Amino acid sequence: MPLNKACIGKHYPPVEAAVTLEALQKYARAYDHENPHFFDERQPGGIIAPPMFGVVPIWQSIVNVVMDPELKVDLLRLVHGEHEVEFLRPMRPGDVITSTAAIRSITPAATGETMAIEIAARNQRGEPVQNTIFTAFIRSAGGGRVEADPREQDAPRGAPVAVVEQPIAADQTFRYSQASGDLNPIHLDANVAKMAGLPGIIVHGLCTMAMCSKAIIETVCQGDPRRLRRLRVRFVRPVFPGQTITTRIWAGHQTGDCRSYEFETVNPNGRAVIRGGIAEVAA
Repeated sequence: MPLNKACIGKHYPPVEAAVTLEALQKYARAYDHENPHFFDERQPGGIIAPPMFGVVPIWQSIVNVVMDPELKVDLLRLVHGEHEVEFLRPMRPGDVITSTAAIRSITPAATGETMAIEIAARNQRGEPVQNTIFTAFIRSAGGGRVEADPREQDAPRGAPVAVVEQPIAADQTFRYSQASGDLNPIHLDANVAKMAGLPGIIVHGLCTMAMCSKAIIETVCQGDPRRLRRLRVRFVRPVFPGQTITTRIWAGHQTGDCRSYEFETVNPNGRAVIRGGIAEVAA
């Protein structure tokens, strides 16, 4: 059954969530990022949350959209297609984040439909902290995996400025589920994943994206997560526990006080799992 296009433009009630030290550190450990800015209060400005932690306080806003009975989403056919975040201010322990979500678009695709959800997040002082666009792909009956957009080009030519290999632990999806609040059973139960047409448990797209953020922070951000201003990815193939993913990063152009970087992440067979990656890093 197709999504209900009458829901395009629909706004959902605000959701409030507290940021705790325990939660932000649990999230960092869920994708193996032991950066001192997340753990050492002696850092300038004190402890901050990992940039991708922002998915935690906004997660209920996303859930409220995809669970909307008027929208008619088949959750077993839903996979994460694209994700983009603009990081405006770091989240800190003690913050209270209010998020508001709206359906931006519903678009037919070759093997299903895509739905873009916009989520704006502010702290208790009313300051914007993150703007997010969450794009879901809902596979049609018999539809396969999400494939790369043919309009997207191959990875940039030339030598990358950084190459980072990251192993996916056997328990990665379980740790990430608990830390993020995303308990979708395709990440936890092999039988359910197979019912959804997958070969087995797959890694959360946002976990893979968080691992990409780690690769970028520890290389081109020189270990300072506050310098990451924007991150965008397109998920083109699933990642599986036990694999090692490799992220290659290429320098882009300078605009104002930010330099853009392009990146691509591949599986052990050299096939892209993330394509069209863009990071913007402050000087």
